Amino acid sequence: MLEEYFRETNEKKLLYQANKIAGSIQKENYLIDESKSAIFEKELEEKSKEESIRILVVDNKGIVVNDSNKTEIGKTYLVPEVVVALDGKDEANLRKEEGVVYASAYIENENSEKIGVVLLISSFDDVNNLIYEISQKWLLITIGISIIIGLIVFFTTQIFIGPLKNILRIIQRITEGQLHQRILIKGHNEFSQLGTAFNNMTEKLETVESSRQEFVSNVSHELKTPLSSIKVLSESILLQSDMPIEMYKEFLQDISSEIDRMTNIINDLLSLVKLDHKEAGLNIKETDINKMAEEILKRLYPLAEKKNIELFYESNKNMIIDADEVKLSLAISNLVENGIKYTPNNGMVKLIVDGDHQNCFISVQDTGIGINEEEQGKIFNRFYRVDKTRDRETGGTGLGLAITHSAVLLHNGSIKVISKENNGATFVVRLPIKYAE
Repeated sequence: MLEEYFRETNEKKLLYQANKIAGSIQKENYLIDESKSAIFEKELEEKSKEESIRILVVDNKGIVVNDSNKTEIGKTYLVPEVVVALDGKDEANLRKEEGVVYASAYIENENSEKIGVVLLISSFDDVNNLIYEISQKWLLITIGISIIIGLIVFFTTQIFIGPLKNILRIIQRITEGQLHQRILIKGHNEFSQLGTAFNNMTEKLETVESSRQEFVSNVSHELKTPLSSIKVLSESILLQSDMPIEMYKEFLQDISSEIDRMTNIINDLLSLVKLDHKEAGLNIKETDINKMAEEILKRLYPLAEKKNIELFYESNKNMIIDADEVKLSLAISNLVENGIKYTPNNGMVKLIVDGDHQNCFISVQDTGIGINEEEQGKIFNRFYRVDKTRDRETGGTGLGLAITHSAVLLHNGSIKVISKENNGATFVVRLPIKYAE
């Protein structure tokens, strides 16, 4: 680009000078009036020194009639630029191999006949040297810029690749079972957001794993207890050959109770397994919630009557929703049954059905022992008991609320508890009227 720019500039400048000198020669009639030859030579010499160029004047036969260098006078000088000028066309060219610029302009007489040519020769070496120096400096600048860009790319890559490598390393450890691993969060950027999301996911995985281990431990414990009782009772019967018939009956009755307890635990576990397998699907159909509520209270009335507990039903709106009637009935029955179990004698349990244009609300209120705030977040965990002693007495397995929670979630609903210790409890179930998979 620089070479092209300087070439064009020099050619235009030299061509302008050639035309200017040609015009002066033509005006003063230097080629025809020999009496002005001395003045002609002096002007050419001064112009040559002033512009640092060589000036040759050639006649129409190609013979040099004047030369600022005094070396070519009288010689034939038919270079392409002279030939073109004699043909009536001014021309300027760079000859790179010679390192010079040639520019020619024709001279005319009063009859517009071509009687000669002014040929200017200017060195291009200074420009070449300048371009070479600029090229060398540009090369150094390019190398410097390349090094700087390389360093920027390297450190930028480290900034991006470093956190990714750290995340991949943590992921690898987690896949090996080290769920306690966490990503160190630095700054506030996309990587820190990714790290935070990943840590949250890992915490949930760790919670799930902890719940799984706790669940296995609880199942083992819950089944071990009745088995141990059965073993002790059966050994007592076997070791005492003269045991009275009444004691036989009592021990066998206790064994039967423990077997019933094991059966309840296994049935509840099977219910949970069925609810956990979502791919098994729900048998969704239009379900009359008001009718279901009445049937649940009717079925549980004998259990409430034993404790002289009043069962109330309040219907604020007729609700028909899309639901799996069997699973939903089990969930609501668990809530009402829990209310009866944990309410002292002469208490009250109330079932309320209400709704709006989008959701159905089923509330179960009791006047029982209540749940303190610290334990309200744990009551839907499997085998969790607020009062383990009372649960043993009532025959609870600690799985009822877990079953209810799973069934409600399968229906895309929600459940919450409002309670204070020794002040009763209210469970509110929200279910969408239209089920969406």
